[in-house]
Amino acid sequence: MLALGVGFNIAGVSFFQLREVAFVWFLAAYLPVALPVLKEAWKEVKHGAYFNEFTLMFIATIGAFAIGEYPEGVAVMLFYSIGEHFQEKALTKARANISDLVDIHPETATLVHEGRTIQVSPETVQPGDIIEVKAGERVPLDGYLCHDTADFNTAALTGESLPRTILPDDEVLAGMISVNRTVRIRVNRPLKDSALSRILKLVEDASDRKAPTELFIRKFARIYTPTVTGMAVLIVLLPYLWSLASGTFSYDFSDWLYRSLVFLVVSCPCALVVSIPLSYFSGIGVASRAGILFKGGNYLDAITSINTVVFDKTGTLTQGSFEVQDCRTETDFTREEVIAWVASAEQNSIHPIAKAIVDYALRSDISLSPVREVKEAAGYGLTCSVDARDIVVGNAKLLSRQNIAYPPELDNLEGTLVACAVNGRYAGCIVLSDVLKTDAVEAIRALKKLNIAHIEMLSGDKQSIVTNFARKLGITKAYGDLLPEGKARHLEDLRKKANHRIAFVGDGINDSPVLALSDVGIAMGGLGSDAAIETADVVIQTDQPSKVATAIRIGRRTRNIVWQNIVLALGVKIVVLTLGTLGMATLWEAVFADVGVALLAILNALRLQQTNRLI
Repeated sequence: MLALGVGFNIAGVSFFQLREVAFVWFLAAYLPVALPVLKEAWKEVKHGAYFNEFTLMFIATIGAFAIGEYPEGVAVMLFYSIGEHFQEKALTKARANISDLVDIHPETATLVHEGRTIQVSPETVQPGDIIEVKAGERVPLDGYLCHDTADFNTAALTGESLPRTILPDDEVLAGMISVNRTVRIRVNRPLKDSALSRILKLVEDASDRKAPTELFIRKFARIYTPTVTGMAVLIVLLPYLWSLASGTFSYDFSDWLYRSLVFLVVSCPCALVVSIPLSYFSGIGVASRAGILFKGGNYLDAITSINTVVFDKTGTLTQGSFEVQDCRTETDFTREEVIAWVASAEQNSIHPIAKAIVDYALRSDISLSPVREVKEAAGYGLTCSVDARDIVVGNAKLLSRQNIAYPPELDNLEGTLVACAVNGRYAGCIVLSDVLKTDAVEAIRALKKLNIAHIEMLSGDKQSIVTNFARKLGITKAYGDLLPEGKARHLEDLRKKANHRIAFVGDGINDSPVLALSDVGIAMGGLGSDAAIETADVVIQTDQPSKVATAIRIGRRTRNIVWQNIVLALGVKIVVLTLGTLGMATLWEAVFADVGVALLAILNALRLQQTNRLI
């Protein structure tokens, strides 16, 4: 109708020259696109937001009709509505990665009950129940694999393309897909506590945590909109007052009202209030596709200023899958006795070193004994009673605290060791070794390419072990023999030094205090760790340290696009605002400066989603 009406005007069609006919025609064109906008404006007004982009469009278009500029009035509302439509489409696309995560939650679970299988809601399944998952189906709940080894596709959770082999009694997480066989799983957590549910909650909450730039734009829009409305009124009023005072200035109300309307349309801040949140939303979506979960746009923003990265060693830069290399004993004790005492003491621990020793003992057919009176000392080890013997298991520091003498060479042994003392006497030690993750060297190299030169490594292991790993990685500052509180003190000292913006990367369990102290806490392998989800600001699901550099690249790219949109929107608006006030711009140019710039900003924000090289 707009196009036909403009055509009738240009062609000079006789019936259309009647003002009433043109008014009714363009009003009929105006109402279908204006009513939804007016509805949104009324909603905002009811909530006390009298000045918003919807009311600006309403005032501008009603003003255009009032001075007989019917086509311009329709065009402003039409193109604004088209812009709103594209904005919504863009937001829908930006939500796609997060929506995909929500969709991976199975709606039913196959419960094994009294030899039969029945379909039930996952919410009704309790820990201890057995569920069955067929090949190609998605696991609905966390649990332990009940039988032989099976392969699972973990791409939805971790982004890993290769299937992961799960061993009997190892944990299977909700969201994984059984690749090649029907499996049975003993559930260990209710649905609401599953790893997948926690991650979904994390991602759903991410959009509520706004970046400082985003918060500023929101506050800016609240002040900016009423201000420009007042300025639009002054554009009409001041020339009139000047004409009264001077007596020589010819005042044309329609001309100055038209300039005021141009000013109103151009000043609409939708390019900023839409494109900037969209940019952060896109950044969070791209990161989640790469297996990196940001808890909000504020952390996406914070990671861009990081100039210091501090890594935990075990489980972060190393695989954390220790293997027993040697067992050294004193003369009065046998190798089997020392392994049995240490494994018995550690059998209820979830620490990777403890699990390695217990697995080694079981593979060696060494029987474990029940333990009593277990007392743990964080960062040292534990004491307990095994077969009526007082057993001390831990590092050399624990032996010193217990006043137990041990051979001096223990302090210089290469590798991770677990010492054992029986009834106050040193009995021997088990030597284990860890290996670097496959991408650990590349992780450090990638950070240096991003001009992050200050990289440190902290560990509770002996300094000699830490120095050895640091040398392989190319890290010059590495500190060993640190308890959890020692790591926290080190980080506090580092923060006191000028210009240190610190990201700490740890496993999210023992390192929770340090994760909380850092400017950005990054948890590795946090799928099964409550501490990682709760304490860290960023969770890397793939367990790859190289993803730290990826997270920083995504953050920096997002920030660049945000500032590009700010400069673009404000730059074009200032030019057209000036031209409009001087009478050198029409409502058509105003439409471009508003809707056109908004669309350009949206397209620029969506470029982030197409940037695969960041991942």
